[in-house]
Amino acid sequence: MRMFGSVDRREVLTGLGCSGLILAGSPGRALAQPADRRRDWAWLEGNWRVEHRRLRRRLARDTHWDRFAGTSAMWLTLDGLGTIDDNLLHLPGGDYRAMGIRAYDPATGRWSIWWLDGRNPTRIDPPVLGRFEGETGTFTGADMFEGRPIDVRFHWQGIRGPRPHWQQSFSPDGGATWEMNWENFFTRTSAAPTPLPLLPRGDAARAPDDWGFLAGRWKVHHRKLRRRLAGSRDWDEFGGTFVNWPVLGGNGNVGDNLMQAPSGTFRGVGFRAWDPATREWLSWWLDGRDPSRIGQPLRGRFVDGIGTYLSDDVHEGRPVKTRVTWSRITGKTARWEQAFSADGGQSWEVNWTSDFTRIA
Repeated sequence: MRMFGSVDRREVLTGLGCSGLILAGSPGRALAQPADRRRDWAWLEGNWRVEHRRLRRRLARDTHWDRFAGTSAMWLTLDGLGTIDDNLLHLPGGDYRAMGIRAYDPATGRWSIWWLDGRNPTRIDPPVLGRFEGETGTFTGADMFEGRPIDVRFHWQGIRGPRPHWQQSFSPDGGATWEMNWENFFTRTSAAPTPLPLLPRGDAARAPDDWGFLAGRWKVHHRKLRRRLAGSRDWDEFGGTFVNWPVLGGNGNVGDNLMQAPSGTFRGVGFRAWDPATREWLSWWLDGRDPSRIGQPLRGRFVDGIGTYLSDDVHEGRPVKTRVTWSRITGKTARWEQAFSADGGQSWEVNWTSDFTRIA
């Protein structure tokens, strides 16, 4: 639930823009209504069986393909203008888990798609960006592969048919040529998404069960300082809702937020992943008012029932440290608190608290 300084100041977002229903026109002319972007990924909501075909070696003129099975679950977030999908892939060399994150930017009319590989949970891949035209979606972006720059393309076809089809291609020459190296065929198993099976308790790869308390639905009472690091004593209080579920076999979780601020309702998605190398959790925030970027994560862990997470950030042009704590955790309640420090952590100003009460 992190609120970055530059984003949080933009409390008022044009209502139609936030909904994806931006209208264009001029006086005396009928206004055009584009398609509701909330429906772009609604066809993928639910649980799926996935047939994978992947090239063994990429950009090496290889002709050998591995075939393997997988499962996927996809949830709509941000009132349909975002999605989270959780994936379990049964590779020939062993299973792995990964998560896809999507968000729609009404300012550009494009979706951003990010990928977090559970085997390297400290890195979110650069996004591919694009849109749907009819039943076909094309999304492109830049990345690195084996030390060299490449272009990446995702291509969706047959999205409303019985077996939606996804392909991934790489280009080493600026898009002049493309090599398709991975494709999936999806078969629906459930219309309503449910979490994929967790890693067994006692499995050496499973993270501590630090976030089990947060799974479910909550109502939230927010209290937010109007001006930060300015000696302000004026607070806004407002309500909200929150839903959280596990991903990455229990080594991650996602929270979808609705916040009813006085300046206008807004949404955001927080997601976390366990880093076994440092035995810390990483926590990212995707703000629905700035859906083209995911900021740097906070890092931390739980000790004696209190979770503390820290990061470096910028507020109104100056560097600050951000601290988030989770406390007062019971079966039915929890508190989230955010504070900033402008002096390297010697002193802290609490600028936001959120009190959670379980609904389900």
